[in-house]
Amino acid sequence: MTTETQTGKKQFCTFAVAGHLFGIDVMNVQEILRRQELTRVPKAPPEVAGLLNLRGSILTAIDLRKRLGFPASEHPAGIHVIVAGSDGSVDLLADEVRDVLEVDISAFEDAPEYLEGGLKGVVSGVYKLEEGLLLVLDPDAVAEWNG
Repeated sequence: MTTETQTGKKQFCTFAVAGHLFGIDVMNVQEILRRQELTRVPKAPPEVAGLLNLRGSILTAIDLRKRLGFPASEHPAGIHVIVAGSDGSVDLLADEVRDVLEVDISAFEDAPEYLEGGLKGVVSGVYKLEEGLLLVLDPDAVAEWNG
């Protein structure tokens, strides 16, 4: 399923992490929540912030700052972006939610080859916007780690 419209546009739910604008196809976003209580998981990889009990479903909460290789913030992540991946839902912790953006699919470019660290392999491409770049995340790749 895709959000590509008849006019050649695509919609992304956007959010900020460490001052960068990220987006996930709106069809993969189930909901967005304000700060929720998480249960810590002993010996989990550092990017796993804990588990979220969402109406009886247990979701892994991934700290996007740690997962993407950005420095920690003085303030804990305040937004939970619940996304559907091929292996089920996951909770992505972001700094703040932004708008749903509709972008022209002709403006899409593959992810730059020079991406390093946590961004490599999880950014599927970019859109050039007037105010900067929209980095498109692959929800399945974000939910994987080598821990």
